[in-house]
Amino acid sequence: MSGSDDRPVVVVTGGASGIGAACVRRFAQEGARVAVLDLSLDAAEQLAGEVGGRAFAADVGDADGLAACAAAIEADFGPVAVLVNSAGVLQPPERPHDLPLSRWDDVIRIDQRGTYVASLAFARAMLERRRGAIVNIASITGLRAVPLHAYGPAKAAVIAMTECLAAEWGPAGVRVNAVSPGYTLTPALRQAVARGERDVSALAANAALQRLVEPEEVARAVAFLAGAGASAITGVNLPVDCGWLVATPWNTYGGLRMP
Repeated sequence: MSGSDDRPVVVVTGGASGIGAACVRRFAQEGARVAVLDLSLDAAEQLAGEVGGRAFAADVGDADGLAACAAAIEADFGPVAVLVNSAGVLQPPERPHDLPLSRWDDVIRIDQRGTYVASLAFARAMLERRRGAIVNIASITGLRAVPLHAYGPAKAAVIAMTECLAAEWGPAGVRVNAVSPGYTLTPALRQAVARGERDVSALAANAALQRLVEPEEVARAVAFLAGAGASAITGVNLPVDCGWLVATPWNTYGGLRMP
């Protein structure tokens, strides 16, 4: 690690694709040194090379491995100022009796437990330094009933976890917040649309802004919560959903009205 480089170090789990990759690019644009953590080291290295960061292979489901990775980043790359917990897995909208328990376990292990494990791994040094920021990627599905019987509850747990850790670590100067994206045009969603599994028009029609979220819009919200402009903000969950949460109840009254 170069002692002359005082740029902040930002760690993004699940950083090689989707919202995580958008966060990597955003923080790099803002002048941070970014550690891209992902199961796919090749993809992480490609993105890290683009932004002048470093790539690390990591499985947020492996507590010991992640702790070792956090220690290596602190020692070799620099003190971590910001952690973005973006690693996650999706699930199809299956009925509970059709949802394999093994898939349920995997979603909970990565999306819920993995967020907690990563927070613990990187917060230890933050607590010693008495400063740091953690931003968890939750979801609007954690705020409403949806036919995602593993993913939705896991994201609801991430929101609750954010509040608990914010209160626990706030006295040490470590802030913990969450961003809940709405339907976001990630490569995964685009692939689902191409397969005919999602209808962009139907998704957009249920948002007040009548469109879907771009990954970069989520990344900007994450960067704000991690930055100095949010220095008095901790324990919040910020939906970035083009108004999906406020628009969907209007379907009970016939839907949104065009001005």
